[in-house]
Amino acid sequence: METAGKARRNPAAQEEPRRVVILGATGSIGKSTAQIIAGAGSAFQVEAVAGGRDPLALAQVARALGAKFAALADPAGYSRLKDALAGTDIIPASGEAAVIDAALTPADIVMAAIAGTAGVRPTFAALSAGRTVALANKECLVCAGTAFTCKAASAGARLLPVDSEHNAIFQALGSAALETVEMITLTASGGPFWTWTGEAIARAAPEQALTHPNWSMGPKVTVDSAGLMNKGLELIEAHHLFAVEAERLSVVVHPQSVVHGLVSFTDGSVTAGLAAPDMKVPIGHCLSFPQRRATAARRLDLTAIGRLTFELPDFARFPALRIATDTLRTGQGLPTVMNAANEVAVDAFLRRLIPFGEIARIVEQACEAALAGGATREPVTLEDALALDTAVREKTRSSMRQQPAFLAQAR
Repeated sequence: METAGKARRNPAAQEEPRRVVILGATGSIGKSTAQIIAGAGSAFQVEAVAGGRDPLALAQVARALGAKFAALADPAGYSRLKDALAGTDIIPASGEAAVIDAALTPADIVMAAIAGTAGVRPTFAALSAGRTVALANKECLVCAGTAFTCKAASAGARLLPVDSEHNAIFQALGSAALETVEMITLTASGGPFWTWTGEAIARAAPEQALTHPNWSMGPKVTVDSAGLMNKGLELIEAHHLFAVEAERLSVVVHPQSVVHGLVSFTDGSVTAGLAAPDMKVPIGHCLSFPQRRATAARRLDLTAIGRLTFELPDFARFPALRIATDTLRTGQGLPTVMNAANEVAVDAFLRRLIPFGEIARIVEQACEAALAGGATREPVTLEDALALDTAVREKTRSSMRQQPAFLAQAR
């Protein structure tokens, strides 16, 4: 009894480092993850890191974290990655298969932070191997939610939500039974255009859409946030993460980004997740779950903020949220269609080929075409989801090239 008591008082004495794989190590989430790990002493051991097209940045993070394996998605950068890792024991590799190998590296937790559909296969591979996956990639559940949740269940894997909203809901839910939940509410900052007119939003330039008032994120996520599409994608994620139907999911606009999510229960009580708008908070929570470990994340000072406000979303000025909400309610294959069309449209906007206002119109057009063509069967396997994704992307690009707005911008 005495020995057990001592062990309880000092559980970290015999604790082995938690083994971590970081997919998307050179992006914003990956960098924040690296900062937390670097500041945690010997609490973590990074087994593998994976990046996209920047071999020098990947080599730098691999060296800093003492990773054993570094995988670059772009094969063209392999020689530069190899040279940058010369003199270390870090094994370099490149290509899609190498990123999959990184995802399959034995680990206690895999940080899945590769942006866009490029992160779907590696994250699915980690789940298939039964890993605990800290999910920071929305497209996995929006594009192939049923495939992911079924695979997690069959492989004995676990999905931990990294998005600040879903992480707040995860913590606010605790061990409550789902039948006691009346409503799950995600908050939206409103982005940079919340006070703009609809006409001004439609004409917004990329540099304006990329200036978020509260968060520092990658370009695709930031543009999604500017149009509130990001919140629509998060509704679909929440549906899969928490097994809650569309009728029990809602959004409120909260410009201060302090309350990240709320859970309303059938007895009238409400629990909420609050934190400073700092992604290190949910990342740190996932890395150490079910324990809690101190991080250098910003602390919340409510007296300094003084006032928290909440508003209903404006579907007229932000049609993307309406489209995503309708897509969730319709279900079937529409979330996959919407996600694919949105990625194509956002990429075109960032390349100045279409105005901001065209993004939502292109996405809605793709969804309507899918419904009209009967292509609404929900993909139940990863391959089905990715096949539908590819088909929608090709059709959306072809249709977009024929639009007057595209032709005008491309001149």
